[in-house]
Amino acid sequence: MINKIAASVAEALADTPDGATVLIGGFGTAGIPNELIDGLIEHGARDLTVVNNNAGNGDTGLAALLKAGRVRKIICSFPRQADSHVFDALYRSGRIELELVPQGNLAERLRAAGAGVGAFFTPTGFGTELARNADGSAKETRVINGKPYVLEYPIHGDVALVKAESGDRWGNLVYRKAARNFGPVMATAARHTVATVHEIVELGALDPEAIVTPGIHVSRIVKIDHVATEAGGFKQAAA
Repeated sequence: MINKIAASVAEALADTPDGATVLIGGFGTAGIPNELIDGLIEHGARDLTVVNNNAGNGDTGLAALLKAGRVRKIICSFPRQADSHVFDALYRSGRIELELVPQGNLAERLRAAGAGVGAFFTPTGFGTELARNADGSAKETRVINGKPYVLEYPIHGDVALVKAESGDRWGNLVYRKAARNFGPVMATAARHTVATVHEIVELGALDPEAIVTPGIHVSRIVKIDHVATEAGGFKQAAA
C-alpha cells in the first residue's frame, strides 16, 4: 500500500544529507514551508545550496536557516528587501555565495529540470553580467531569428520543501491560491520532495482537476496545524 504520510517533520527530513541542494517554495512570505525549514535546522544538515525566490525575511524561516550557518550558497531572484538583514550581513562578510537569477529564468530552470530539458535559450540577461558564469566566463549565446539569446541550464534539487493546503496518502497535492507559487515546479525538479499540508483526505476526495502536484512527484507529506492567532482564529498561508 502506498502511504507517503510521515509521522513528523523530523522523520520526513531524516535522509537530507550535508551538501544537498534544497529547493524551498515560497514567494516573499507567501507559501514558505516554515515548519520544514525549522525541521531542517533541527536536523543539522550543513553546507547546503538553497534555491528560493528570496533570501529570507526577518529572523525566521529561511533567514533562520541562513543565520544558523547551514547555507553555503543561495540561488535566488530577490536577495534584498527591507528586512533581509541576515542575508545582507552574511553576504557582505563573504560567508555566503549568491547566484542571482532573473525570476522567469529561475522558474524555467526549475521547470526544465522536472521536464527533462537539457538546456534552453532565453533572451533574459543577454548583454548583462547575468550572462556570465560564476567563474566569470561568458555563457553560450546564439542569435535566433535575429534575436540574441543566452543558454541556461536546469536547476536540479536533491530535496524540495513545499507548502500545500491538502493532500492524500499517495502524495497528491492541492495548494491555496497564490501560496502555490514555486511549489509545483520545485516538486518536479527534486529527487525527494517533502510537503506540509493542513489536511490529509481520503483517496478520491481530491478533485483530479484540482490536483496541481501529482503524487508521483512527492516523497513524503506531513500534516501541520494552522497557527492560532491572538484573535482566536487561524492564520492561513499567505496568498
